[in-house]
Amino acid sequence: MRAVRAEGTTPEMRVRQAVHSLGYRYALHRKDLPGKPDLVFVSRRKIIFVHGCFWHMHRCRHGKISPASNVDYWRSKRERNRQRDNEHLQSLRAADWKVLVVWECWTRDMPCLSKRLADFLE
Repeated sequence: MRAVRAEGTTPEMRVRQAVHSLGYRYALHRKDLPGKPDLVFVSRRKIIFVHGCFWHMHRCRHGKISPASNVDYWRSKRERNRQRDNEHLQSLRAADWKVLVVWECWTRDMPCLSKRLADFLE
């Protein structure tokens, strides 16, 4: 668990590279916003979260994997992550922020990711 990072992960770096290549500038990990978003576009009032499929229980095959040992612990931990994510999204949307959640599996196809990011940021 010590090796699991919250910031500077490979999927996050791919998203940052794609956004930068599109010509956008952003703030990182704003502590004053719920959930400490990965990328914040203050002037556009838009936020991007980059979620790992396993940790946040995405519907893809990576998110459906469940550890064979200590099943109850992992299920409750991942479910708490999902609940916390929903709370953060609701509070940000209530504060009039537009939010995009980018899943780790999306970062494997850079052209598709760039298109999604461009559509969101336009």
